[in-house]
Amino acid sequence: MNFTVTFAPLLPLLWLSLLAAAGLVLIAVSAFARTHGWWLRAIALGLLFASLSNPTLRHEDREALNDIAVAVIDHSQSQLAGERMKQADAAEAALKSAAATLANTELRVLTVQSGVNPQEDGTRLFTALNRALADIPPERFAGALLLTDGQIHDVPPDASKSGINGPVHGLLTGSKNERDRRVVIEQAPRFGIVGNAQILRFRVDDVGGDGNPIDVTVKLGIGEPQVLTVTPGVSTDVPITLDHGGQNIAEIVAPPLPDEISLENNRAIALVEGIRDRLRVLLVSGEPHPGERTWRNLLKADASVDLVHFTILRPPEKQDGTPINELALIAFPTRELFVEKLDQFDLVIFDRYHREAVLPEAYIQQIANYVNDGGALLVAAGPEFAVADGLYSTPMADVLKASPTGVVLDGAFRPRITKPGTRHPVTSGLPGGEATTPTWGKWFRVVETTAPEIDTLMSGLADKPLLVLSRQGKGRAAQLLSDQSWLWARGYDGGGPQTELLRRLAHWLMKEPDLEEEALSGKQLGRELTIIRRTMADKAEPVTVTSPSGATATVTLAEKSPGLWQGSLKVNEAGIYALNDGKLQAVAAAAASDAREAQDILATPTKLAPITKATGGGVAWLEDGLPRLIKISGGRQMAGSGWLGLKANGAYRVIAVSEVPLFASLLALGALLLALCLMWYREGH
Repeated sequence: MNFTVTFAPLLPLLWLSLLAAAGLVLIAVSAFARTHGWWLRAIALGLLFASLSNPTLRHEDREALNDIAVAVIDHSQSQLAGERMKQADAAEAALKSAAATLANTELRVLTVQSGVNPQEDGTRLFTALNRALADIPPERFAGALLLTDGQIHDVPPDASKSGINGPVHGLLTGSKNERDRRVVIEQAPRFGIVGNAQILRFRVDDVGGDGNPIDVTVKLGIGEPQVLTVTPGVSTDVPITLDHGGQNIAEIVAPPLPDEISLENNRAIALVEGIRDRLRVLLVSGEPHPGERTWRNLLKADASVDLVHFTILRPPEKQDGTPINELALIAFPTRELFVEKLDQFDLVIFDRYHREAVLPEAYIQQIANYVNDGGALLVAAGPEFAVADGLYSTPMADVLKASPTGVVLDGAFRPRITKPGTRHPVTSGLPGGEATTPTWGKWFRVVETTAPEIDTLMSGLADKPLLVLSRQGKGRAAQLLSDQSWLWARGYDGGGPQTELLRRLAHWLMKEPDLEEEALSGKQLGRELTIIRRTMADKAEPVTVTSPSGATATVTLAEKSPGLWQGSLKVNEAGIYALNDGKLQAVAAAAASDAREAQDILATPTKLAPITKATGGGVAWLEDGLPRLIKISGGRQMAGSGWLGLKANGAYRVIAVSEVPLFASLLALGALLLALCLMWYREGH
């Protein structure tokens, strides 16, 4: 009936207590002495004490509040396996219907996905549950229903300290008898030296398999695959040799088990960054000039460069009668460098070299052969390149695109990036060259040459070619047609990016993938595969993308900057994607949008067991049917065979209150006066 009695004493509680104690003593003495009418005194004193206590009869008009239950629905990547999502959707609808039949019960439904936030990988049902609990008064929380496959990655480590004031129940999708095979990479190098073998260690785990050996395919990039016979559960080492700098992609693929739950984790990818051990450079300096020391200092300052500097200080025709044993310099091993060990150098630089007998024509021919066989050559030319018997009159002319006219132009100019140069990765975005008029310092000399426009990346005085790149045979050559680059290194007129330009030149000459002017690549960004095409052409053709399962899609590219085109494709599978635009082929690695979620996808009650037990909840498999939902008062077991309980809190809201003072009425006053009169009457007789 919602009736209660409250007290508002007319005297301080201390005084009221002293009076009550004194009255009790008097009544006790009277009763002990068997005084007549002592019981009337007790009644009179009791009524007097009650009136001083000022009792009030209180009536509350209450409105019952709904208990709030939370259903967290797992829509993570592992739920895509088998019929789990179908089970989850059916169970969600049944839960809503069941909750609607329970008195004073509200069901709030949350949906959780995986792979949305890279900082929160895996399935995070309890993170979502805790956010929901922040908006629910603790006295109204009825319990949580987690509809999931059991692969949850944020279960509280200490269930007793979870702070969840209600039962947590698990409703498991999937099946108790699932089978799955997965490839696990145990050890993979993050970096490796190009040309050296690296060890990749992996194993294949089978759940529900027969344990017999299986054939596994290991593939590096677009190379030929290896087939290895491995035993499930046993680690296997496989050597892989990196064939280029930059990203190298290794993929391991295992065949499917019969009736396994998913093929997503039957493949694994390892990304290894290829790096060069050390850059071996042969610098051949000819006529002395102010920039000679700059080249040497620049190369020696880089710890990753092994420099051999060949300087011609005393050509054979210079005879002054000085005895050989008094010369300061020893004989230089020209045959060893230019014939026997030339192919061991990554880059050969000729700096203002004038044709001398020190390097016979046969040695020059060896350098031309070195370039055609895959070597890298950089020629930094000065006035000596323009003369009739200059370097271009040797067999090296076969690998040089810019031919001298015999004229040397003198005058101040700022090197400019040509239209092809704005598209080429060597000069595109070079610091200081973005504006129409570059902000870097001036040079004062350029050797006039003729060169194809497409190969000219920078121009100098009178728009003559300044930097020319070309591919020759299997190798590459670059010509810097001025000996003034040292002005940038010295900071003259503001200086310029000489170090960055040389670095890019060297890496392009050595065929680093990041500096290829014609290149096709792809990289994963979130749930999309971004396709990148570099080209010197005016447009880029659409790219055909073949997914790991063999499905194909065509991606149209859009120009993002000169020479750089991009497109994107949504990633639905993990593995290696093959890219082809009709001219170039490439591969790109795409991991699962949530790698942690893809590691283990077997449905399991193990992870939920501690938290359900600690909160009095239970775990049930949906393949056995959806348990009944019932309301139970707190403090009792909340789960049993075929049923799950939600806590009945009995919460309410007070709408109105009415109060009636019991001793403020005439009836109460009359009763008190009657008791006093009877007491006096009895005392008088």
